Amino acid sequence: MSTSFDFEEPEHFTAGTVGGPGRRVFYVQAAQQGSVATLRLEKQQVAALAEYLAGILADLPDAEEELAGAELIEPAIEEWVVGALAVAYEEATDRILLVAEELLVVPDDQLGEGQTPEEMAAAMAEAGLDSASARFRLSRSQVAAFIARAAELVVSGRPICPLCGRPIDPDGHACPRLN
Repeated sequence: MSTSFDFEEPEHFTAGTVGGPGRRVFYVQAAQQGSVATLRLEKQQVAALAEYLAGILADLPDAEEELAGAELIEPAIEEWVVGALAVAYEEATDRILLVAEELLVVPDDQLGEGQTPEEMAAAMAEAGLDSASARFRLSRSQVAAFIARAAELVVSGRPICPLCGRPIDPDGHACPRLN
């Protein structure tokens, strides 16, 4: 069973990658009082999260302090893969709540044909397949720094082929438009 996290006031929150272009693995990472949570995401999830958070910040006053985009705390040890993300603004605390839910892969032999989502969730819980979650209550400064860092990471990937729109690998590209 994976570990869940609940960080009320993390000292560290960032996005980062491990690996070279075309083979990068994306992470979000938070740390609080010596605990570090490193969660794996897809590049598109990082980009969408940053875009959504930017929309939330646009409706709020500017952050009081500027934080630089932080690197991952090494070693970046993956806790689990993120399946779903949710975001909310907590006006009373002036914090942005980010909730990440673990992606669960259910073995084929445990899938019941015709099960409703509720029945499947109950069967998964019965089989000990509860998903982990992470809750991070972030300051506006942390969110602003995350947005900048995520934008950096997303655009620093492989160049895009102008003909087909697919990424060009470091060792070349077989463009389907040239066939």
